[in-house]
Amino acid sequence: MSDDLLVLQAEAEAAIAQASDPRALDAVRVAFMGKQGRITGLLRSLGQVAAEDRKARGAAVNALRDRLDGVLSARQGVIDQAALAARLTAERMDVTLPPAPDARGSIHPISRTMEEMAAIFGAMGFTVAEGPEVEADWYNFGALNIPAHHSARSDMDTFYLPGDHEGYPLVMRTHTSSVQIISMLSEPPPLRLIVPGRTYRADHDATHSPMFHQCEGLVIDRGITLAHLKGCLTDFLRSFFGISNLPVRFRASYFPFTEPSMEVDIGWNRRTGELGGGGDWLEILGSGMVHPKVLANCGIDPREWQGFAFGMGIERVTMLKHGISDLRLFYESDIRWLKHYGASPFQPATLHEGV
Repeated sequence: MSDDLLVLQAEAEAAIAQASDPRALDAVRVAFMGKQGRITGLLRSLGQVAAEDRKARGAAVNALRDRLDGVLSARQGVIDQAALAARLTAERMDVTLPPAPDARGSIHPISRTMEEMAAIFGAMGFTVAEGPEVEADWYNFGALNIPAHHSARSDMDTFYLPGDHEGYPLVMRTHTSSVQIISMLSEPPPLRLIVPGRTYRADHDATHSPMFHQCEGLVIDRGITLAHLKGCLTDFLRSFFGISNLPVRFRASYFPFTEPSMEVDIGWNRRTGELGGGGDWLEILGSGMVHPKVLANCGIDPREWQGFAFGMGIERVTMLKHGISDLRLFYESDIRWLKHYGASPFQPATLHEGV
């Protein structure tokens, strides 16, 4: 190998040895081996070498290029190993340290309320029933003794859908009472069930939503009286709110599907919002004895069987229990709000002992 090639080899190997990272090594490769590199220039100048020396000169330049390729590859391996060692050192984990806390999810207040309702009523012997959210007009209104001229059946209050079922218009159910009808038609009495679920009405403001949740309850048996209704709901409200002496008042009202019908009020303080005291009353749910026409519509003889029914808004009782002032907050998906009002997934819904 000629002296000039030996000098070039020494310069290239020194530059390769000094390259400490992939970018610097690539710069050396381009300087010597690239399209405008020094070795590439030597190959292009072979045409100027005498014919008798051209073959030997070309072989020497190619040998130098192959040698430098090997040196570059070896240096690339060293740099890669150093980078891997540095990464392993930086990512080393001390297994003796306590684990970093993970973000823990929360159960939505509405879901937790439904779990609590199922637990409380379950202790009274109720089962949980479910049904479709798109329902025939008959199950949602007609079978419940709601007349055709009733305001609840207007387009202003109810979402009607195209099509029909067995000749009846389709609606988004306005209450879960339709599941009570389905249950009475499909199962013989006695019955004792609650129906928590989504319902839909054309309304939207701070205390109303076009989609909301209700929990309806139904008991059908022989010898059922108002005393059973009052005892059941009083025990539920005191257990749900955790107030053993919560005042509960039953007030005469009217619903097409119950007779007699009653609104249920609980004691509260209008000024402070505190439940259980203050001398004021707050309406919280509707109830009554199942209307004989409803029983007859479901093929149940009202002379043999009696029952009571009730219904409440799940958002409403949740707002009262947790002091939430705006219904719309339930559906805004604010993680901070959910973390504050949500329940731990590791803490199951339980009854309030001693209530």
